[in-house]
Amino acid sequence: MNFISEIQKELVVANDLPTFGAGDTIIVSYKIKEGLKERIQQFQGVVLQRRGSGLTETFTVRKMSGNIGVERIFPISSPFLDSISIVKRGAVRRARIFYFRERTGKSARIREKKNFSK
Repeated sequence: MNFISEIQKELVVANDLPTFGAGDTIIVSYKIKEGLKERIQQFQGVVLQRRGSGLTETFTVRKMSGNIGVERIFPISSPFLDSISIVKRGAVRRARIFYFRERTGKSARIREKKNFSK
């Protein structure tokens, strides 16, 4: 079999992260070390993509800070990743929404998924 995937299965840490995808607005709580202190910083934005699998899986989150777009790539298996909470689910047709970078104003809105649970 594939030797690398077998080792990755043994090393993978069971984390209780919610399922999310491109277009979802999430809040990522990330541990930051400054000297001897450690604090948790929150990064809220829209998920542009998820890529990779297993230990190497990452996701990209984009937020607007003033008029400047800020993107950050988070590894799923990072020990500094504290929690992820979903603010709203977006209805997009693609797995990677890089076209979202050029959008401003009303065209930068993402439709929200409607849950019809009865």
